[in-house]
Amino acid sequence: MRTRRGLCYPRADVCVDKIVVKRRDFTGYNMACRKRQRFSPVIAGNSDLFDALPDDLVISILSKLSSSASCPSDFINVLITCKRLNSFALQPLVLSKASSKLLAIKAENWSESAHRFLKCCADAGNVEACYTLGMIRFYCLQNRGSGASLMAKAAISSHAPALYSLAVIQFNGSGGSKNDKDLRAGVALCARAAFLGHIDALRELGHCLQDGYGVRQNITEGRRFLVQANARELAAGLSSASVSNIATFSWLTWSPHPTNRHPNVPGCPLLSDFGCNVPAPEAHPANKFLTDWFGSRDGIPGPGLRLCSHVGCGRPETRKHEFRRCSVCGAVNYCSRACQALDWKLRHKAECAPVERWLDEEGVGGDGMDEVIAES
Repeated sequence: MRTRRGLCYPRADVCVDKIVVKRRDFTGYNMACRKRQRFSPVIAGNSDLFDALPDDLVISILSKLSSSASCPSDFINVLITCKRLNSFALQPLVLSKASSKLLAIKAENWSESAHRFLKCCADAGNVEACYTLGMIRFYCLQNRGSGASLMAKAAISSHAPALYSLAVIQFNGSGGSKNDKDLRAGVALCARAAFLGHIDALRELGHCLQDGYGVRQNITEGRRFLVQANARELAAGLSSASVSNIATFSWLTWSPHPTNRHPNVPGCPLLSDFGCNVPAPEAHPANKFLTDWFGSRDGIPGPGLRLCSHVGCGRPETRKHEFRRCSVCGAVNYCSRACQALDWKLRHKAECAPVERWLDEEGVGGDGMDEVIAES
């Protein structure tokens, strides 16, 4: 018997994929049937259904996994499953989608294989990998040229944290001498990062305008940027609290009196003139890596060098007296005005005590005495 296309129906004794599938008619006799059994012991025993999946479908699933992974182990467990997943997971298309949490390698787990993995992600065009590896090379491995190049690659792709980090390098002349500072370039990079929504860059730009640092002084515009930075951080705190189901009534109480605070609530008081206390913002994985890396070395990046006193930063000095000290106590130092403002509201406001004009314990060295930074 033939079909309309001229094909013959299979006979009762013809095997399809080595399987003879039969059914019973109304009289109880076995008859041939084109429909296969749902669960075939031959298929289950001799073939793998995973191997039948198309390659592009597997790569698409792995790309989704890499972009949504909450930690590196989520992705590593896939790599060690089988050879096919291992080969597909290391495809450039998958690595280019890797999220910052997937790339959040701890300093204690740093190894040559971790370095190669970040390098593969950066070569695949992943901007987060370019920024993270750039920060690690520039500050931890002291490979200034390669680190700055990777951060610049991420900045070209409009990566806001990379733009801000390059601005800090320009403000401090990091990796060079004091004469290598380029304040105008730092302000331009901050402005670009602020335009992309980076809160620390917006706060830094506001302080630059207030102080006339690298740009013509404009106190009114600087205050406006600072208020915008506080408002954006407040909105970010509300958003993260809603996602985490954290109650906000304890730190979102408005009061026109600055003394009406909530001292029992841990966090960073933003819009403190109005009594609003929000949790401290979560640090970027690259900054966490720097903090842990130098923390394991007793917080000393090198002879006569210091770390930024803001706990969420982790940047070290690349030469003596690179960072600015507090003009009141001289006990803390910061890589930027944004770090100073955050640390002032987070903890230093309660610790800072006026002392007589402090002197550098080690004497004048490097580029001379430290610059001072006024508390606001």
